[in-house]
Amino acid sequence: MKAEAKAVPEITLDIYHPGKDEKFPARLRVTYKTKSLFWILKYPKTEDPKFSNLCGKTIYLTVKDFNLAKSATPGKFKFINHHFSRIAARAEDVIKGIPVFTFDDFKSKFFSAPTDKDDLFAILETRGKEMRAEGRISTAVTFERCLKSLKEYTGKEKFPFDRVTVKFLKDYEKWMLAPRIIKVTKDKTRIKENSRTTVGIYLRNVRTAFNQVKPVGVLYPFGKSKYGLYSIPKGKNTKKALTQAEVSTIANYSAASGTIEQRSRDFWLFSYLCNGINIKDMARLKYANIKGDKITLIRAKTADTVEEEATIHIMITKQIGRIIDRWGNKPTNQDEYIFPILNNTMTPQEEYRAIQQAVQTINKNMTNICNDLEIDRVTTYSARHSFATVLKRSGASVEFISESLGHRNKQTTQNYLANFEDEEKRKWANILLPDSD
Repeated sequence: MKAEAKAVPEITLDIYHPGKDEKFPARLRVTYKTKSLFWILKYPKTEDPKFSNLCGKTIYLTVKDFNLAKSATPGKFKFINHHFSRIAARAEDVIKGIPVFTFDDFKSKFFSAPTDKDDLFAILETRGKEMRAEGRISTAVTFERCLKSLKEYTGKEKFPFDRVTVKFLKDYEKWMLAPRIIKVTKDKTRIKENSRTTVGIYLRNVRTAFNQVKPVGVLYPFGKSKYGLYSIPKGKNTKKALTQAEVSTIANYSAASGTIEQRSRDFWLFSYLCNGINIKDMARLKYANIKGDKITLIRAKTADTVEEEATIHIMITKQIGRIIDRWGNKPTNQDEYIFPILNNTMTPQEEYRAIQQAVQTINKNMTNICNDLEIDRVTTYSARHSFATVLKRSGASVEFISESLGHRNKQTTQNYLANFEDEEKRKWANILLPDSD
């Protein structure tokens, strides 16, 4: 009989993401069957004066020091050796306590303290830390902001699951959507308004916490409103898609050579031309992603969330090639990023900040360009929708668009495209009986 596969934890050094002075981040790696997940290791709280000021910072070591820290005679790395041993032992214990191993169960048990299971806020905090440890900074930020918002609304530092009722969720939604004055500085205030999209993101995180813990004896509040449950709001369909003519106008916009304005315009066009990939995926492109006359990639949004990753194939057109030639790094090896947005020494947090800065810069300059061209403002978000819409209106099949976008099924694409058809519906509705006085 074939032996059941076991999950194996190991403390490793991530040599693919070097820091300064030939040092690399230490990570916990858990391998199960053919899949591995990694978590960044940080210095724990200690009264040892050599390490007390490092609490919460990532552990960076040279290969030589890492091997010494893991050895039987760690010397000056005795403290790190003990920390590694505690992490590895805890990982082993957690794995032993999972009858049928899954990574979700491991993460839940490894990062959560048993005493926190009745406290929604503790679970949200743990989930945020877990996402940061995995380098999923964007997701971590949503959990952190959700927690901060709920603490502000409730005025509490702890909040048991049994108090998260349908009424509570409805009242919180009203509070979130109501304009309110907040202080920016000592003498300056502004009106803060949240969108339904933001409310939806935060409360989906709350639902995730419910699904993770499954608190005993607590009524599950989420579901369809017609059954008396709370339905998480969805954002309004305000996605802006340009026509092919408008995209051409942007492409022909006269931007001064070598300026940030020109680069922002080109980066927006690159996103549009490359199947509407977002700026995070664009920033992460390396020369290794170029295979002959194609770019191949797996979307960062889906790489860690689906069992069968959908690979996107992008044909390199003359326009795409010109943008790479104009703004790309000069490749020294296949691991080099195509564009100078990220570099291989960045931590996940630094990478997140660099991508956010790139998005803000592109959006700011695209706003100015659209104002000059007298067309509606577009953002990096609009490039993806414009790509899909132009293809559909040009006669491309839904199957082709679905594959190009990296969707796993055609229904997702059909729902996605349905958001853009109000303009078409209005045009055909007016044809039925033209308006007249």
